[in-house]
Amino acid sequence: MSFEMEGPLPGATFGGRVRLAHGGGAEAVVAAAEADPAALPQALAAAQGLLLLTGMQAIAEAPELLLRLSRRFGPEVEDYRRTLTPVNQIHASVPEILVVSNTPPVDRQPPKLPDPPLTEDGRLPTRFPHRRGWHTDQSYRRPPPDISLFLGVIPVPKGQGQTLFADGAAAYDALAPTAKARIEGLEGLHAKARTGRSHDQVLAGDPVQPLAPHERSQRQPVVRVHPVTGRRALYLCEFGQMDWLEGPLVGMEPGPHGDGARLLFELMSHLTRPEFVYVHEWDGGDLLIWDNRCLMHAATWYDAAKEKRLMWRTTVSGNPGAIYARERKSWIPERAGELAAAEDGS
Repeated sequence: MSFEMEGPLPGATFGGRVRLAHGGGAEAVVAAAEADPAALPQALAAAQGLLLLTGMQAIAEAPELLLRLSRRFGPEVEDYRRTLTPVNQIHASVPEILVVSNTPPVDRQPPKLPDPPLTEDGRLPTRFPHRRGWHTDQSYRRPPPDISLFLGVIPVPKGQGQTLFADGAAAYDALAPTAKARIEGLEGLHAKARTGRSHDQVLAGDPVQPLAPHERSQRQPVVRVHPVTGRRALYLCEFGQMDWLEGPLVGMEPGPHGDGARLLFELMSHLTRPEFVYVHEWDGGDLLIWDNRCLMHAATWYDAAKEKRLMWRTTVSGNPGAIYARERKSWIPERAGELAAAEDGS
C-alpha cells in the first residue's frame, strides 16, 4: 500500500495518523489516493472513523487538491451553493469548500467558554452538559452526509480552538443490555439551527420560524448501523441541533423538561465520557477526515479578539445506509416557489 497508519491518536482509543510510505506533501498524497482509491476509505474504517494527515499546507495554495481528495470518500462532494449556505461562507473558486473563519467576510465567532472553563481537576471539559455544541454534521437532513474533511489553513495556538470527537460505536458497545434495549428503534428529531426549535430558544419562548417542507426537522435513528463496518453507533446531537419543540426523541414526552430530554441528557453524558473522546490540537496543514455516521464532534473556544482562524471543510455523501435507500434529498425544494425562495435567501 502507498499509505502507512499509526493509531490510535494520542490520548484516545480510536483514530489513526496516515502518511505516505515513502514521504511526500499534499500533491503526492492526493496522487497516491487517486492511484489506490480504496486505501484511505479502508484506513478510515480501520481507524473507527477518524484520520489525521499532517503537512498538507500546500492545499491552501491549491484548493482543488482538497476537492480531489474528498472525491476518494464518496460519489458526491457537496456544492455549498445548493445547500442554502450564505455566499460569504463559500470558497470563491471552489464552491465545494465551506470557509470557517472569524475574519471577514465570514465573521463566524467561536463558541463560548464553558462555565467553569476547566473541570475540577484542571482539564479541558469534554463531557456534556459541561461541554456544549456536540453534533454530527447536517443531521437535520435526510439522508445525512457521510464524511467531512477539515483543513487547518490558519489554526489558532494550541490550548484553544481544539476540535473534539466522540466515538459513538464504542459508547454504544459500553451501554448495558437494558439501555440498548430501551433505545432500540428509537428516533431523534433533528432540527436546523436558528429556527426557534433549539433547547435554549424553546426555554426562552423565542418565536418559532415557519418552515417550508425542505426545512422541516428530520427523524434519524438513535442507534445507527454503519453501512461499511456493520457496527452500531449512537447517533445524536444536543442543544442546538435537535428539535426541542416536538422532540428531541420521537414518541416520548417533548420539550426541555420531558422524558425525551431526560433520556437524551443521559445518552449524551455517556457518549461524551473522556474514554470515548479525542481532543485535537491543531497545527497548520493538519487535515482531519471523520465519519459522521459513527462520530460526533464539537468546537471549542478561542480568543477571537487576538487570534485569526481559517479552516476549510468539504462534505461527502453517497453511502448513508440501507434505511435511506432511494430517499430524495429532504433539503432540496420540490416546488418552483420553494426553489425561488431558497435562491433569493428568503
